[in-house]
This record gives sequence, C-alpha cells and structure tokens, in this order.
Amino acid sequence: MRIGPWTLPNPIFIAPMAGVTDRPYRRLCKTLGAGYAVSEMAASNKRLWDSVKTSRRLNHEGEADPVAVQIAGSDPEMMAEAAVFNISKGARIIDINMGCPAKKVCNVASGSALLRDEPRIIEILEHVVKACTPYQVPVTLKTRTGWDAQSRNAVRIARLAEDIGIAALTLHGRTRCDFYQGHAEYDTIREVKNSLSIPVIANGDIDSPEKAKFVLEYTGADAVMIGRAAQGRPWIFREILHYLEHGEHRAAPTFGELRDCMIEHLQDHYAFYGQHTGVRTARKHIGWYLSDMPDSRHWLDQINRIENCADQLEAITHWFQECDLDQPYLQ
Repeated sequence: MRIGPWTLPNPIFIAPMAGVTDRPYRRLCKTLGAGYAVSEMAASNKRLWDSVKTSRRLNHEGEADPVAVQIAGSDPEMMAEAAVFNISKGARIIDINMGCPAKKVCNVASGSALLRDEPRIIEILEHVVKACTPYQVPVTLKTRTGWDAQSRNAVRIARLAEDIGIAALTLHGRTRCDFYQGHAEYDTIREVKNSLSIPVIANGDIDSPEKAKFVLEYTGADAVMIGRAAQGRPWIFREILHYLEHGEHRAAPTFGELRDCMIEHLQDHYAFYGQHTGVRTARKHIGWYLSDMPDSRHWLDQINRIENCADQLEAITHWFQECDLDQPYLQ
C-alpha cells in the first residue's frame, strides 16, 4: 500500500506505543519484517520540545524512511506548528493521535477525547494538512470507533478526514471507554473501509498470523497494525508475513536467535538512552521477552536489581548459557 508518495514493503505495521516503540525498537521491528512504524506520541506543546523525553522521541538518526511521527494535542494551531517542527527534524509522514485512551491525554482534551468534539477534529485536521502540504508530507490519522458504544462516530469522522486530505486512516476496533478491555470489534472497521477510498489500517487484538489473515479478509483493510502482541515478540511481523504469503507457519525462533535478537536490541537501547536510563527502561523489554520461561519470576527479580548496563547484559548472556541454543523458543 501507499501513503502519499511512499510505497510500503508490506502491510504488517507496528503500532505507536508510548514507552515501547522508541527508535531502537522501531528499527528492530523493521528488521524483523514490519513494513511501517510510527514513533511514540510527541507533544504539540512547544514548551516540551526541549525536554529529554521529547528530544529522544524526535531522534530518528539511522532510521529508514519513511520516518513517521505521531503528534498529539487539542489546539489546531499548535498541532500545525508541531507538524512543521517535526518535519524539520526528519518526519516524512505526520500521524495525528485521536485514539489514545489514557486519562492524562484525554483530560487535556486530546487523544480519543476529541471524538466528542467533531468541530475541533475538523479544525485540527485542516490546520495540520494545510501546514504539511507545502512540504509534500502526507498526514494520517489514528483513531477509535467512538467515545463509547452509544456514540460510535468513526464512519463520519473517517469521511470528514478523507475530504480534508488525510492520506490514510488507522482504526482501533474499540471505543475510548473500552480502553483495552474486552475484545476489539471489526464491523466498524469494515464499514469505514467500505466508505473510503484512502487506505485503512485495522488495529486491535491482532496477535497471530491467523488473526491477521482473518482481520484483513473480514474488514477489507489495506494493512494491519500490531500493538501489544509485539511486546517481547518483535518477530511476529515476519511470522505474519510468511503466513500470508505461503499459507503456513514460519519456524519459531531458536533460543540462539532470541539471544542474538535481545543482545542487539539491548545494545542499541543502551546506546540510545545512556547508562542511567537505559538499564532501567530495558527491564520491561527483558520481562516481555522472558516472562513465560520457567522460574523467570525469580530470575527477573534479580535482573531488576542490576544498576548498570554491562552487568545486565552479562546476566542475560549467562542465562542463555544454560539453554540449548538450537531448540525453538516458544512463547
């Protein structure tokens, strides 16, 4: 599929997740088959642009194009300014967040809170598209099916977005009030796809090759976006792609492949965050990779007490010495 001038290599995407899909993880997922990745959510408030957190989120050094940056906010002019600022930092696609259900986002009337204010949605989309047009940078939108089950307005918003000039739309099959509870529904995604001519990306509960195939066929979506299922399982993209292309499962990674993947990821992670932050933020990734292993709780408790990157990496390397590296790793 295409987003503006960009032809993407495959329709299996990694979803933007705050605190997860940083530059090292996006690069890893692309290496393991993700056809597209969007950055963590970047604030539209310019007073935050010089903060350490935002500066990291704006760092795309060494990342393959198209670099896609997600912005969030509720002020149309600030959102437009943020789009242009991120273009100056290397963004080739701007994605607007109207899907985040987090209270700290919704409490400032951004993210999925905007689903209750359609006139404001129109203003934001118009301002951002207008600001990006001179740079020939396409704008995409990520949203949910509505605020709650009684006010699903995704079809109406999708049509407005297409008319304004949005280049592609990602739809999570839950309302804001659902958060991540229950099951995603795909009827609304199918209805949106049938209503638009721009690409539609389906998101929500896609956690296996079979589920990806079902969602693509049921909704008619142009692509699927994988979120939580990719945490600690970045090879899910190549697994899904292989299944779609060949109708069979790709062999599971071996413990040796898992070791090499983790070491590469953690080394990139440490280099990106530095010693103090890197050893701490790596803990969640290590937990996702290995939490299903026997006796992992005790071992992970020990890992979480380590205070420097070198010792953390050495502990992981030592753990793998107890494994048969040729055996498949099944999560």
